[in-house]
Amino acid sequence: MIMPRGSDQLLLPVNPVFLWFTLVMALLLNMVPLGPHPALPDLVALVLVFWNVHQPRRVGVIAAFVFGLLVDVHQGALLGQHALAYTLLSYLAITIHRRVLWFSLAEQVLHVMPLFAAAHLVTLLVRLAAGDGLPGWGLLLAPVAEALLWPVASWLLLAPQRRPPDPDENRPL
Repeated sequence: MIMPRGSDQLLLPVNPVFLWFTLVMALLLNMVPLGPHPALPDLVALVLVFWNVHQPRRVGVIAAFVFGLLVDVHQGALLGQHALAYTLLSYLAITIHRRVLWFSLAEQVLHVMPLFAAAHLVTLLVRLAAGDGLPGWGLLLAPVAEALLWPVASWLLLAPQRRPPDPDENRPL
């Protein structure tokens, strides 16, 4: 099996319970009242993109739409605003998932940053079309913060899948 350059070991299969647990925990962390600051990273978007890149057959566009509706209901936003953004984000992440996995974590950050920027642009355009004002320059920091959290998310979310080192010299895998 040819392994991508960025990975140094084989990973165990992901546990579906852990996968959905992380998505629900990201949703709950987004619900923590920290005030309306536009530069806060969207953890649901980050975890959605991560699982779309690593497990595109398990987490798809429908899951992104459902989580987007849940975020819309919680935030009292225009219904469908985050659902549209997460659906687009999920589609784009699934489209480039094979390419992203071939790069190191630092290069992956550069690949996912435009995805996060596109999602925030969609929510901004929907808000502007609904008659809301500009949220300020802090909105430009949110995609950067989400992209910079990508290595942390990769380390945390792949931790249960890492194999312990095998002490047997006769078996290379």
